[in-house]
Amino acid sequence: MNPNSWMPGRAGHDNTGMPRPFKIPESVLVVIHTPALDVLLVDRADAPNYWQSVTGSKDVPDEPLALTAAREVFEETGIDCGAGTILHAALKDWGLENVYDIYPRWLHRYAPGVTRNTEHVFGLCVPPGTPVTLNPREHTGYRWLPWRDAADACFSPSNAEAILLLPQFAG
Repeated sequence: MNPNSWMPGRAGHDNTGMPRPFKIPESVLVVIHTPALDVLLVDRADAPNYWQSVTGSKDVPDEPLALTAAREVFEETGIDCGAGTILHAALKDWGLENVYDIYPRWLHRYAPGVTRNTEHVFGLCVPPGTPVTLNPREHTGYRWLPWRDAADACFSPSNAEAILLLPQFAG
């Protein structure tokens, strides 16, 4: 798959020096896990020791959520679960939505007056040993942890809650 076909004009990818557009306050959270319920966590480059699942905002308001999820998984981990791949069917929309206050340290990324984000939760089951290739601009490390330990390691309460629901959605 050519990941660039997903993101024409995506902020931060065109090297024009133009300022990034404001983020859309609608995002995805993707809990990547193995059949044994080991969960992949990544460490944020802009906030060390902020372990989390893959997250990311829509690029355009009408971008389908499943496309946002597959794009973010690929951009952040190198795991390809887009249409036409063997892992595409493994990407599941859990039908859960979290609405939360945007952390003050990241408010500048959103339009003035935007203070809340709506996050849609997905799961992605991958085989054990699935290779992970991090985007160094976004993450500095990764680790696989049993689901309860992964929930404890997350800085975000909504991320921890999603991971604690994994046994319900993985079956």
